[in-house]
Amino acid sequence: MKLSKVTAIYFSPTGNSKKSALAIAGDLSRNVEEIDITKISQCPESLNFGPRDFTVIAAPVYGGRLYKGFVERIKHIRGGFGKCVAIVTYGNRHYDDAIMELRNVLIDQDFIPIGCAALVGRHTYGEIQTDRPNYDDFVEYKGFARDVLAKIESGRFTVPAVDGNIENYKEGGNGGSFRPLTSDKCVKCGICAMECPEEAISFDDFSKIDDKKCISCFRCIRICPVGAKNMDTEEYNAFASMFSKKLRHRRENEYFI
Repeated sequence: MKLSKVTAIYFSPTGNSKKSALAIAGDLSRNVEEIDITKISQCPESLNFGPRDFTVIAAPVYGGRLYKGFVERIKHIRGGFGKCVAIVTYGNRHYDDAIMELRNVLIDQDFIPIGCAALVGRHTYGEIQTDRPNYDDFVEYKGFARDVLAKIESGRFTVPAVDGNIENYKEGGNGGSFRPLTSDKCVKCGICAMECPEEAISFDDFSKIDDKKCISCFRCIRICPVGAKNMDTEEYNAFASMFSKKLRHRRENEYFI
């Protein structure tokens, strides 16, 4: 069985959630539409799906929770009781309450999550699972998609149980405290400011970052074409080294049907 169309919706500053959402959506249908809500300026003022629509919705974990900005973005989108797959991606530590939070947020928005997944990707900080999602992950995604399609074909549109503390979500969902630097390599191309999810980088001076808006996603570092954006400080390097050692043991993806 193949769905006639699947819409992939994702918040994905560094690409993990996008890769996973598009891969699983592509395993469900050859006809995939993308809605990228990473940049605040891209978020639709209003978007409504219906009972015949199917979506794959993905977002990264921030301190064991959904990023609060993503939650605000998704409030502009109504599911119309259409079915969906809910995905959180995380950097090999743990997803804590994030998958439960995403499932519940989507239910509140009138989506029906019939499948959920917590997927490992490269961590923003340090050198942690730098090759993921990799080939083996994508093979797993195909198996998960087959299970979702089998569930649809059977007519079972139940919402799966997922891990998390429904009584009291842990604190989280905020950005980190690191603020990228700008070296003299900067050629003032403006890509960092144009692509910042929260418009935290000044267009007048690309080295200036609004501390209240920056979420430490490091998107600007990843996309800078000349390597001018960086996090080359003694404090960060010490943290990244420690964190990379702490999270060196591979975690496995988890699927909920």
